[in-house]
Amino acid sequence: MLKFVGFLLTGSPSMLSETYHSISDTGNQVFLLIGIRYSGKEASRGHPFGYGKAQFFYAFLVSVLLFGIAGWESLNHGIHAIQTAGHTEAGTFVVPFVGAELETFWLNVAVLSAAIVFEAWAFAKANSELRSQMQEFDWTSIPEAFEKTSDVTTLTAFTEDAIALSGAAIALVGVVLTRYTGNGIYDAISAAIIGVLLMVFAVALAWQNKRLLLGESLPADAERDLQGIINSHPNVVHVDTFRSVFFGPQKALVAVDVSVDPALDTEAVSEIIAELEQELREGDTRVTMVYIEPDL
Repeated sequence: MLKFVGFLLTGSPSMLSETYHSISDTGNQVFLLIGIRYSGKEASRGHPFGYGKAQFFYAFLVSVLLFGIAGWESLNHGIHAIQTAGHTEAGTFVVPFVGAELETFWLNVAVLSAAIVFEAWAFAKANSELRSQMQEFDWTSIPEAFEKTSDVTTLTAFTEDAIALSGAAIALVGVVLTRYTGNGIYDAISAAIIGVLLMVFAVALAWQNKRLLLGESLPADAERDLQGIINSHPNVVHVDTFRSVFFGPQKALVAVDVSVDPALDTEAVSEIIAELEQELREGDTRVTMVYIEPDL
């Protein structure tokens, strides 16, 4: 709201882009909350594995409906501002309850500075959560985490906060340069850059959710570790087939066909299956459903 007030008082293109950005952020939180609540529904006959993929779907909607549209509008407005950029003159506004007049430039500076502080705090929290996942699953870099994580809520929050922090900083630079040079081109370019950032985020988020919506498996190294657990069992002769798929954030199903010692009776095979199921769940916290088919 304050960003929009700043735009109305100053006509700053980057403040309008940041307004679009804030609207996207708000809509993003609403959609993710809906996804989280919907994914918590109990499994049913029609959805025997639950509704965990709802988070993937709503995060996909965020990328297309919110950040894609907001990014396009910001870029379009920025390009128009670049084409019409020229000399700018400072305006004034009256401080409520004080009556003093201040240059409108300082309102934008105050709003954007506050946004930077808030977004830095939010980014630190999202970064801490992502780092904890990287440590848990031995991911060595943020790009690797983006490729392997199924926690779209943390992924979206981290990227969103990074873009929000960058956007506010870019807008502040554009506003300051325009104020001290008198040339509106800097403010206009900032608006266009913010639009590009939003669109890049939209594409990246859509791509990450596409792989999960289509039913991505656990990472190859995680599958190798789980197969190693099965092969290490003394009564397992061979792993015939091994399949896994995410059916929700940090929730994976594993289906395995194994050849076991043919000398074993039915009761012994049942005990082996129960042991393997427990070991697989303990071997990777993301494994929540296990189906093992023994072959004598």
